[in-house]
Amino acid sequence: MERHLLEKLLAGDDEASAAALAALRSGAAYSVSDTTYPAEQHAGVFARRLRRMRQRGVEPLGLERMVQLLREHGRPVCGGLIGSADQKWTFLCYFTEDGSALVACAGWQRIAKESPL
Repeated sequence: MERHLLEKLLAGDDEASAAALAALRSGAAYSVSDTTYPAEQHAGVFARRLRRMRQRGVEPLGLERMVQLLREHGRPVCGGLIGSADQKWTFLCYFTEDGSALVACAGWQRIAKESPL
């Protein structure tokens, strides 16, 4: 998917897609898969990851909403990843099977491990 098309799809009103769009416009690297998977499969995986993140005190941006939207969508989705240029954020986006619309988006900060030196 071309960058300008991805930017157009991320022009939503939720905080996660707005942050992903800002990262993309700031030079973030991205990839979008052509492979589709059942939305419910992704919803289940990320519901478990959300619980684990919260147990560790991490509140991801829009992940709870993403799980809900994937469950409601109920049809196959293709996924995309956006890694912010400063490498501090990762955004996960799901699109309709034909790639014509955004289904859901979430983001989380990468945890930088300090060097022992």
